[in-house]
Amino acid sequence: MKVYFIGAGPGSADLITLRGARILGQVAVVLYAGSLVSREMLVHCRADAQIINTAKISLNEQEAHYAYARDQDLDVARLHSGDPSIYGATAEQMRRLDGLGIEYEVVPGVSSFVSAAALLNAELTKPEISQTIILTRTAGRASPMPERESLRELAAHTTTMCVFLSGGQLSGVVAELLVHYPPDTPAALVHKATWRQEKIWCGSLGKIVEEITPRDWELSTLLMVGAALNRDAGTESRLYAAEYSHLHRKAAKKATA
Repeated sequence: MKVYFIGAGPGSADLITLRGARILGQVAVVLYAGSLVSREMLVHCRADAQIINTAKISLNEQEAHYAYARDQDLDVARLHSGDPSIYGATAEQMRRLDGLGIEYEVVPGVSSFVSAAALLNAELTKPEISQTIILTRTAGRASPMPERESLRELAAHTTTMCVFLSGGQLSGVVAELLVHYPPDTPAALVHKATWRQEKIWCGSLGKIVEEITPRDWELSTLLMVGAALNRDAGTESRLYAAEYSHLHRKAAKKATA
């Protein structure tokens, strides 16, 4: 018996990995976070699979399902939105599985920040503009943020930043970022990337609050900010420059007079 933590991707059923879809089609029990994972993803499950929505049950109840599957020798797929390693609440489950003596494996997935960048046709790291991406989130009742990771402190780097779950506190988030980012810094809001309800706003950081209705972006919204979002910013990579040599290619010879 084994538990597979599978990254379901951002929402669209065809953005799960081949490995994840294959495992879903094999296991007898599927636990999925119904509040975050699109039901479209369940199309990959086998017809007779027992499907449990974990949005409605506690961690103790989830542990009971794992224990039952162990006793019945049934493999389990645990579907998490995006990639399980980012805000997946997987570590606490793994500790419970260790206590139950159950083997587990993680199958990575496509994170929503990567999906959002794809929707924007954006490269988040550009030469001489930004080579660092900060992934963070806003504080919530379920899990507060460490003091040393406040948005204001992170914003001091003025690099590309992706703020998960930012919609419900958008005004405050923008105010914190504006302490360091110039108001004309490119920004984007992406709500439910690749879902049917997908919604995108693009503009400048200083204009967000006056140009959108905050309540329309309260849940499952990602805020992206940074100069790298400017299409015209950045220089060409030296890696592909004609005069640049590396292990796989010699530089072109300069023409002589």
